Amino acid sequence: MSANSRLTIASHALAWIGLYQRQGHEVATSEQIASSANTNPVVIRRLLGDLRRAGLVESRRGVGAGWSLARDLGSMTLLDVYEAVESGPLFAMHRTTPDQNCVVGHGIQPTMQRVYDGIEQTLRHELARVTLEDVLQDVLATPR
Repeated sequence: MSANSRLTIASHALAWIGLYQRQGHEVATSEQIASSANTNPVVIRRLLGDLRRAGLVESRRGVGAGWSLARDLGSMTLLDVYEAVESGPLFAMHRTTPDQNCVVGHGIQPTMQRVYDGIEQTLRHELARVTLEDVLQDVLATPR
């Protein structure tokens, strides 16, 4: 099972745009952001589309096309980003209903759902505590 990197790449893109704008640039291109994240610009555009729908970034078309922040990094949390780019629950149940005549099959889903609900609540609480400004400041403080 592979881990999902959408939250990490979206956070990378937002921090990069924020820093780029602080350096005096109005908009960033998906190609520039993709270069920093070492990924394909299409991946960045898809994530930025999700972030735009969530009101975190804006796009400009035509001459001077690119992406800019719609809000200050200090007003965006990792929970905002997570909700913009992740869909569905963290964990899934069986694709088919387990055998309800089996003691384990009957009780596994409600039991696991309680555990998963607690994990999701903790995750959301922790993500809500961290702003993208916090992320950028930590990034800038990381020794090279």
